[in-house]
Amino acid sequence: MAYETGVFREYALRKPTYAALKARGLGAQAAQHVIKKVADAYTTLHATIRNGNLGPAGGKRRVKAESKPIGFRLDAAQPFDDRCLSWQHDAGTVSIWTVAGRVKNLRFTGSPDQLTTLRAHRQGESDLLHRDGMWFLVATCDVEEKAEFDPVDWIGVDRGIANLATTSDLDNFQGRRLRRYRRWHARKRAELQAKRTKSATRRLKRRAKREARHATHVNHRIAKQIVAVAERTGRGIALEDLAVS
Repeated sequence: MAYETGVFREYALRKPTYAALKARGLGAQAAQHVIKKVADAYTTLHATIRNGNLGPAGGKRRVKAESKPIGFRLDAAQPFDDRCLSWQHDAGTVSIWTVAGRVKNLRFTGSPDQLTTLRAHRQGESDLLHRDGMWFLVATCDVEEKAEFDPVDWIGVDRGIANLATTSDLDNFQGRRLRRYRRWHARKRAELQAKRTKSATRRLKRRAKREARHATHVNHRIAKQIVAVAERTGRGIALEDLAVS
């Protein structure tokens, strides 16, 4: 409907579609979220085109993006607000609205820190998504930022490849184990690519996600250690500017 009529704004799109969505069995809030999801997708597409990320007008990628309506995967993430999804923290369960009715007493879990933050700071929408055969609930938590302070000194951080980070305190965070991990994944990728099967393609995607998550975890752990030292000593953090020659 949005593509055929050229109406992409949420409230304008609501007029011709809301009643039809309700007639097809969606609840009021679910219908609103469907409309908002479509409107947000087109907003993102138009911003991507406007910023030139899909090439110039008439380019192959841009024409392909503009020549058909946006579609969503069957397992695409779906937002829920507090009317559609409720959390029972003491029981460790959620109650969630579905097209087949409300499903109650669904168990959820997380790390102790995540559960503490969830209980204390959760606000707004939650996103239900399906990834690698597992279901995840991504909750929005509004955590107050710590008060700013004037640092008494600075910790300089030099970033690199052989050494992921080296501080002016002579703390050296080596990337040797991460490089070995990536080389191991590179060998496994080569083996899977040589097979040229659908199963190998699926396994390649899973392996790529796993490698990216591991690299993110390593970088995040290093960053937290540097920040903890800076907070404890009342100093700020100065990063090298690689854009300046």
